[in-house]
Amino acid sequence: MDLYSAQRIVEAEAARTGLGTGPNRRLRLTLIIGMPLVFPVIGIMILVPEFLRDDILFVYQAGIIGCLLHYAWVFAKYPRYAGRPPCLTRDLAMGGGFFLPSLMLGFWPGIIAAPAWALFVGIAYAVELTREHYAHR
Repeated sequence: MDLYSAQRIVEAEAARTGLGTGPNRRLRLTLIIGMPLVFPVIGIMILVPEFLRDDILFVYQAGIIGCLLHYAWVFAKYPRYAGRPPCLTRDLAMGGGFFLPSLMLGFWPGIIAAPAWALFVGIAYAVELTREHYAHR
């Protein structure tokens, strides 16, 4: 086993367990921070005066859009399945998890974009596998 193969095995294991490394880590942290943040936001909206509630909601909605744009940026950086680090396709598809916070706050762009993003990543993966399958024939 050469050094490159051993390094790929270590990276694959790190990506599969824990937070991983590189883009996997960034995507997982984006999801871990962005998704459950809806609960403190709702708590803060209950506690602040009524005239500030819309501003807090707009800031969180901008955060959801920023998270989805981060997912799109990582996808643009690694568009081909063959060139992606291990487990990155799975982490990219997890961007659909922003559907629940969007649904809880009634944020229509997030309700539409999050599942559409997960569907897009799945279709891109299927197309890539189909191309590889027919290229090897």
